[in-house]
Amino acid sequence: MDLTVGSNLFFWTAEATRKFYADLAQAPVSRVVVGEVVCSKRLPFWEAEIPTALATLQEAGKEVAISTLGLVTLKRERNQTDDIFGMGVPVEINDITALKHLPENTPFWVGPLVNVYNEGTVAYLARRGATRICLPPELPLASIATLAKAGKEAGVKIEVWGHGRLPLAISARCYHARLHDRAKDNCQFICGEDWDGREVDTLDGQAFLSVNGVQTLSAATGCAAYHTEALRDAGVDSLRLSPQTGDFMGLCAAYADRIAGNITPEALVAQLLPEAPGGRFADGFFTGPSGSDWAHPIPA
Repeated sequence: MDLTVGSNLFFWTAEATRKFYADLAQAPVSRVVVGEVVCSKRLPFWEAEIPTALATLQEAGKEVAISTLGLVTLKRERNQTDDIFGMGVPVEINDITALKHLPENTPFWVGPLVNVYNEGTVAYLARRGATRICLPPELPLASIATLAKAGKEAGVKIEVWGHGRLPLAISARCYHARLHDRAKDNCQFICGEDWDGREVDTLDGQAFLSVNGVQTLSAATGCAAYHTEALRDAGVDSLRLSPQTGDFMGLCAAYADRIAGNITPEALVAQLLPEAPGGRFADGFFTGPSGSDWAHPIPA
């Protein structure tokens, strides 16, 4: 089992994006996905960094792919999706409509926003040319094992969400703009002020979700520290790490150590929790009963 870094879901500056991928070239990860998943309005601010990031990562020996949007709604977004398939690197689809733009006999990856919940879907995507599938983060361990087996039979590598705020939903409405009494078309890119998303409390003050433009994520950070061996035994090929602020290169190194058996789950949690967005972890989707659960010791 190895490590994949997924697309950055948040709106960072071009300078921060450039440094992130330059640093990531030296991180102990096998592959990296680059590209805009959440909002096409963000892309002009940093898309000039994409060719350099791809080249830098490839020169460092990483597999690279470029992602589609998670929700394609406009003609220009359909055109952008079509253009992505001509960039000469694997494409990770996060909206199933991207398959319409797929050139014949072109392999592709599948991101965690596509609902891959059963063996039939794995088999269908494999027939269409999928070579890697990152499963949605809400699947329990038993389902992951079943889909990993189906992936092996179909010749598809299976990834599981390993670390990062969990992507739960995406919408045509922009919640981030609405929180600031702005229309989506006049959002003034307010999401750029929250580099790890903005937490939203329930009516009784419980931090439950976070918003990131048109995307809804968990407030807690998903963490697979206590399930690494179980996921490997289930046949999972890779853990996916989602970009966040702080020492992300240290986070990658820590997970590499965890996979190699060099540190315990307790040590991994103690190292990473201080920088976790929201200050708490969750792993309840693996074993239940709810995704926000965390039934492990909290480091002092």
